[in-house]
Formats: sequence, C-alpha cells, structure tokens
Amino acid sequence: MEFLRERKSVPVCKKKLSKEDVAKFRAVVHEDYYHQMYFDDLPIWAFLGMVEFDKGQQRYYLFNHILLNIYYNKDRVIEITSRTDTKAMVELTEDKEVDVEFLYTVEWKETDVPFEKRMAKYSQSSSLPRHLDIHRNSVINSCMAVLLLAGFLAAILRILNNDSVKYANDEELAEDQEETGWKCIHGDVFRYPKHKSLFAACLGSGTQLLTLTVFIFILALVGVFYPYNRGALLTALVVLYALTSGIAGYTATSFYCQLGGTNWVFCSWTFLAGMGGIIGKNSKAEFQAPCRTAENPREIPPLRWYRQTIPQMAIAGFLPFILIQTELYYIFASVWGHRIYTFYSFLFIIFITLLIVTALITATLTHLQLAAEDHRWWWRSFLCGGSTGLFIYAYCFYYYYARTDMSGFMQTSFIFGYMACISFGCFLMLGTVGYLAALRFVRHVYGSIKCE
Repeated sequence: MEFLRERKSVPVCKKKLSKEDVAKFRAVVHEDYYHQMYFDDLPIWAFLGMVEFDKGQQRYYLFNHILLNIYYNKDRVIEITSRTDTKAMVELTEDKEVDVEFLYTVEWKETDVPFEKRMAKYSQSSSLPRHLDIHRNSVINSCMAVLLLAGFLAAILRILNNDSVKYANDEELAEDQEETGWKCIHGDVFRYPKHKSLFAACLGSGTQLLTLTVFIFILALVGVFYPYNRGALLTALVVLYALTSGIAGYTATSFYCQLGGTNWVFCSWTFLAGMGGIIGKNSKAEFQAPCRTAENPREIPPLRWYRQTIPQMAIAGFLPFILIQTELYYIFASVWGHRIYTFYSFLFIIFITLLIVTALITATLTHLQLAAEDHRWWWRSFLCGGSTGLFIYAYCFYYYYARTDMSGFMQTSFIFGYMACISFGCFLMLGTVGYLAALRFVRHVYGSIKCE
C-alpha cells in the first residue's frame, strides 16, 4: 500500500506505442472500452479513452492520467473509486508511433464504514434495476418452459395410463390385438446397454459433479464466498471435488455391479473413490426391472432421420440452452471479462429449472423413441440430456470472437481449453439427470402394463 501514499501525480511508466497498438486502441475505444483492476480485492474501473467527432472526422484520444480516491478505516481499505483526467489526453488519430507517459494521483479519505460492510456498495451497484429485470425475465421464461413441458409430459402419461388400464381390464382385447409401438418392446427395453463400464463411469462422474454444484450453490447462498475474491471459489471447487470423489466411486461401482459387471476396480482412481467403490460393491443392490428381458433382442425398424441420435440431441439441448443463455452471458462476462457476478439466487433458480427442463424433455424424447419401437434408450437418454453442454461450448466460440478482444495462442488455448473441461462437466452432469429421468419414466410406464 505504500506505493500509493503519494498525494501528488506520480508517473507509472513511459511507453512507446507502435502503429499496431494505436490501431488496436482505435478499434476498441468505439465501445467506450474500459479496463478493470483490483486493489485489496476491490474492483477499479477506468476508461481508456474516447472518440470525438470534429466536422465529420473522428479523433481518438487516450487517457493517460487516472485519479484515485481511496477511503480507509484505520488500517483497512474500505472503498476505492477512480476517474480519468479529461485534460490529460494523448491523440492517437494518426498511424504513427507515440510516446506516452502514464500517471496516477491518489487522494486518501477517512470513512466510518466498517471493514465487514465494505462489499455492500459494490453488490448494490451491480444490482441495477435494468439487470434485475433481465434476470427476473429469464427466471419467468424458465418457469414457463417447465410448466409447458410438465403439462405435455403429464398428457403423455395420462394417455399411456389409459391405454394400459384398457388392456388390463379387457384381457380378450389384449390377446386378440397385436402389440405395436412401445408395448411390443417390453422384452428389450431393460436390456443392458453396450459399454456398460463406460456408462457406469459417466453416471458416477455426473453424480459427483451434480453433488458438487449443489454444495457450491449452498455455500454461495449462505454468503460463504467473498464476492470479489475468485480464489475462494476455486479453492472450494478443488476441495469439494476431492471430497465428493467417493460419491462417484460408489455410484459407478454400484450401478456397474447391478448390470452384472465384475471388473469394478476401474473406478478406484483416488482413495475416496476406491472407498466409495468398495461400499457400492458391498451394497448388493439389484437392478429393478418391471419386465423380464427376452433372450434374443428384437429387430429395430428403420428410423426416420429426425429420430436419429444427432437430431434428437440437437432438440434436447437447444431448449435448455435458450433458457440459460441470458445467465450464461453474465457468467462468461464475469469469468472472461470485467463483470462481477453476484446474482447467486437467480442463478440457483435457473440451475433448478435447467435440471427440471432437462429431465422433462429427455423423458419426452424417450417416449417418442420407444413409440418408434427403438429400445436403445440408455445411451440416447444420457446423450440427449448432456447435449446442452455441447451448446455451451459452441457459445464459447461466439463469445470469443464477438465479445472479447483475445488473440494469440496462449489466450485462445486458455479459454477453449478450460471451457472444454467445463462443458464436458456440464455434459456429464446433465446427462446423468437425463438418464435418471428417463429411467424413472420407463419404469413407471412398463410397470403399469401386464407383460408375460
């Protein structure tokens, strides 16, 4: 803090701006571009420059003097504000090298605000009415989508239940009429999927990530995280990920053993995962299937193109992505930009609606798949549920090229590498939700019919 004790204008550095630097400045200053700094975990925003229109000609100016007001209480910094000196500008209109000397001026002011309440001002300033309306509308749209999908799925279940009751009450009709659609594949619908070890591992990891996300939201809602200290959130992620690895081991091993697997040691990648795997293996749970599986698999009829895996994934992932797109923009702007995200309550509501919408739309698409006499719903439900993660990664490309000024190999690999990991995590988490919803739906439907 000592380097800011001066109350006079102090030079920071002298820099020679190249022609490329000047051209880049002119390109970004059109958006009132400003940069963000941090001092003692407090954000500081300052504009880089401005554009002036003089007789139809655009003149570009760079601010090279920043004025800082630092409010303190005893030995703790409470607030810091900044403004630019509009009288200290360097013109960058022409394509030529320019020598620029950057300066700052600091004024210290005492305040009675306690250190514990210094973040209240920043949280309130970020919660502008316009932003609140945007988040509120996003929540309303998500809730409306949940109601529409829930009503649609309820109508499907009612039709299926009426159909099942009709066949159960009229045995002669059930015997005389040939089974078609979803009823004729009751002997194959619970046939175990291919690559069951990989499937179990995906479910285990997805369950762990879902649990991890819920814990993070709980900590955020109770105010554990310091709003402007991103290191606390990253530390919590690493610690909770390690602690919840036992959940992944238990879920993967338990499910794998239910499917008749024997080589369950594949899930023991950490000590806690291994302990969870041992508990899952000894749980001796059996897979609950209301219908007996036939010895020979039934031939699947030819499917139209829109019933194939890729189109179904596109349908399943598009609607949830549209619902979270608004919040996704603010999250990206916080992680890769200058914004600070503090709307944890809105984000938690959006997260819950995302899970519900994913479950409902996956169950609906599973019904359409079974109605086409395609019994390969295990992997399909997981892929459809997790397809939203692919849309999130695709949005990363749009955000990179349209909303950021990143360039170069390091920045490009940094954002796309990290977003690939995050999107894959979303894929596993939402895929697990989609599969569990489809499993519950299939058990309910086939548990209500009379099968030999």
